[in-house]
Amino acid sequence: MLLVHAHPDDESLTTGGTIARAVRAGAEVTVLTCTLGEEGEVIGERWAQLAADHADQLGGYRIGELTAALAALGVDGPRFLLGAGHFRDSGMAGTPSAAHPRAFARSGDDAVAAAVAVIRELRPHVVVTYAADGGYGHPDHVRAHEVTALAVAAAADSGRYPEAGEPWDVPKLYWTVAAASEVECGLERIADVPDGWRMPEPGELPCVPDDEVTAEIDVSDVIDAKRAAFAAHATQVTVAPSGAEFALSNAIVQPIPRVEHFVLAKGEAGPRDESGRETDLFGGLAESR
Repeated sequence: MLLVHAHPDDESLTTGGTIARAVRAGAEVTVLTCTLGEEGEVIGERWAQLAADHADQLGGYRIGELTAALAALGVDGPRFLLGAGHFRDSGMAGTPSAAHPRAFARSGDDAVAAAVAVIRELRPHVVVTYAADGGYGHPDHVRAHEVTALAVAAAADSGRYPEAGEPWDVPKLYWTVAAASEVECGLERIADVPDGWRMPEPGELPCVPDDEVTAEIDVSDVIDAKRAAFAAHATQVTVAPSGAEFALSNAIVQPIPRVEHFVLAKGEAGPRDESGRETDLFGGLAESR
C-alpha cells in the first residue's frame, strides 16, 4: 500500500487507522509525504517560534513528529517526494507562501515523474490519496490528488517516463474521504468540550454524502495506535483528555473516527458488506494478482 499525503499529520488524521490495520495484517506500507508542512500553525508557545514567520524551522521539526507518528502506526520512517524539503508547504490559496518558488502547489511534471518512479519501484497493489477537492480545498491536497492521479495513469504506460523503471499498473486507487453520517454521529458522541475549544458550526467540518462512499474500514481495534499517532504531531494536533476527540490550531473539537472512509477511483471492488461497501482495501486482489 502506498499513501500519498501533502503534509506531516495528514497521514494520521485521515488514514492512520487504515495504515495501522494494514501493517498489522502484514502488508508493506509506504507513506509518501509531499512537503514538510512548513506553514503549519503551531499550537502552544513551546515551539511557536519555529513557525514560518519566525525562525522558519518548523518543517525540520515536523520530520521528527512524522517519524514518531509513523512508528506508532507500524511504518518504518518517512519518505518525501524528491527528498525532504524539495517541495515547500504552499499554505492556503492567496497567501504569500502560495507564491514561493518551491511551493508544492506550483510543482510541475517533476513531481509527477518522481511519483511515477516511486510507484514503479514499490509496485503497490493499493494507492491512497485525496479526492479532487483535496478534502477541504488546501492547495497542497489538491495538488497531491493531481500528482497521484497522473502518476498512477502514467506508471502503467511503457511509453511514459521510461527512465523511471518498468511499468506498473496499480490495481486499486482510492480517495480518502469523511462520510457525513460518521462525522455527525461522532459529534453527537461528544459529551464534554475541553476549555478553550468549541463545537463546529453546522457544515463546518468537511465531509461527503454517504452515497459517495464505497469502502469503510473499521479501525476500532487499532484506535490506540491512531491516537498515539495524533499525539505525536503535537505542534499541530491536541488530543482531548478523553482520548476520543482532538483539535487542530483552530480549537474546533472533532471526534477521532473509529471508521475511515474511502471512494474507489480505479479498479474493481472486492467483497462488500450488507451496506454495499468494501471493508478491506485489498479486497479482491488475492484472486487476481
